[in-house]
Amino acid sequence: MRRITTAERRARLVTRHHLGLPAAGVDAVAARLVGFHSSDPVSVYLSAWARVDGFVAADLETALYERKSLVRMLGMRRTLFVVPTDLASIMDVACARQLASAERRRLVGMIEDQNVARNGHRWLSDVEGATMAALKELGEATATELTVLVPELGEKLMFGEGKSWGGPVGVSTRVLFMLATTGRIVRGRPRGTWKSSQYRWAPTNGWLKGGLDEVEPDWAETELLRRWLDSYGPGTMTDLRWWAGWTLAKTQRALARLDVEEVALDTGAGLVLADDLDPGEPPEPSIALVPGLDPSVMGWKEREWFLGNHHAQLFDTNGNAGPTVWVDGRVVGGWAQRADGEIAVKLLEEVGAEATGAVAMEADRLTAWLGDLRIKPRFRVPLERELSS
Repeated sequence: MRRITTAERRARLVTRHHLGLPAAGVDAVAARLVGFHSSDPVSVYLSAWARVDGFVAADLETALYERKSLVRMLGMRRTLFVVPTDLASIMDVACARQLASAERRRLVGMIEDQNVARNGHRWLSDVEGATMAALKELGEATATELTVLVPELGEKLMFGEGKSWGGPVGVSTRVLFMLATTGRIVRGRPRGTWKSSQYRWAPTNGWLKGGLDEVEPDWAETELLRRWLDSYGPGTMTDLRWWAGWTLAKTQRALARLDVEEVALDTGAGLVLADDLDPGEPPEPSIALVPGLDPSVMGWKEREWFLGNHHAQLFDTNGNAGPTVWVDGRVVGGWAQRADGEIAVKLLEEVGAEATGAVAMEADRLTAWLGDLRIKPRFRVPLERELSS
């Protein structure tokens, strides 16, 4: 059995995730990372900044809203991603559409139980149809703008009653989510700056020329895992299941359609594509400051081989990663922006004088790039809170 050491895994990560050698552009990075996490819109831009020389926010905006070579879609683990358009079709079939039936049953039940309508199925279908007609008329619209044309979207539903996070939620949120899970609508340009998450919505077949490709579910699931293994492998079955958000049985079925090899890792057994056993050339020393929810942090469930014992300081209690500092393929600290705009860094382990100096230079570079912009991660972690205070 081929042995892949932790050092080799880190070298692969540096090379494939562009944590050392810069990428040609945002499209190339999005493809190599199998998408940018977009739950926090700022993360997408900072993940690209960390990997593309001379990156400016307009580069990503052009790809998303003019060329439309990238698109923001619901995907793995019910998470929002920015992905290349060819991956969008795969992700839609393999992940998002799998949510639709259960979400619909749940929403219909709430509509009926909370006396919004006696026949929840009919009411929801009518509102979906009216919403699609309004979007066709407007081209793009926010939820607020759609509610003017479809007043039913203004109805309220109670979620999490009795819980600290509970409260009323507009029907528009759930209806638009339903339409997105079935691939009928996509998020377009946000209101305000690129830091905003108040997106306009658009019909998918109007936003993307020809809409999403129709692909076979078995092929989509297999191709999604192949792309993960190509960029993130080796990984464990636990990693694969968690990243895709699938059951063990579904993951095993998709893997059975791939040519994979079991390898010995320092932490146990792992899996790689059968044609991906070459160790490759070792990369040059590398430094990177990446944002919270960066794909290189969130790509695995079992992270000790690059994260060490820093989980408690760099993740929140729900498993969301904060901003991290990387040296040679491992996480060695975190960073945050202070009120005056300075990027403050704290190293959690010794990395040597040369690497420490390179980290400080990278922090200065990010400070200059952000300029007057002030950012705050959507998901706060202990070290980020400490540094930003």
